[in-house]
Amino acid sequence: MFISSAFAQTAPAAAAEGAGLMGSLTSMLPLVLMFVVLYFVMIRPQMKRQKEHRAMIEAIAKGDEVATAGGIIGKVTQLSEGFLHIEVAAGVVVQIQRSAVVQALPKGTVK
Repeated sequence: MFISSAFAQTAPAAAAEGAGLMGSLTSMLPLVLMFVVLYFVMIRPQMKRQKEHRAMIEAIAKGDEVATAGGIIGKVTQLSEGFLHIEVAAGVVVQIQRSAVVQALPKGTVK
């Protein structure tokens, strides 16, 4: 039930001998594995989505139909460097930032 004093005194000495280079590597292994998993599960897919979104925004042309982050759907009537002019109804044109475009819609979606 009780640990004898001889075992209690030798335990720290034995642990100190095993804590060399190999002991420090095995203690850091879970941390390294956690960062690798984090990269492949979260960071890499997010970077891929950002790249696809940037390509989609750069490919927008006059006459394309788009949906914005605010839920506005319309047809692009005018382009500039950072802004788009979207016609949401007959004669109603809204100016939005390019980054607010979430999706390019198929032709014929907006009537």
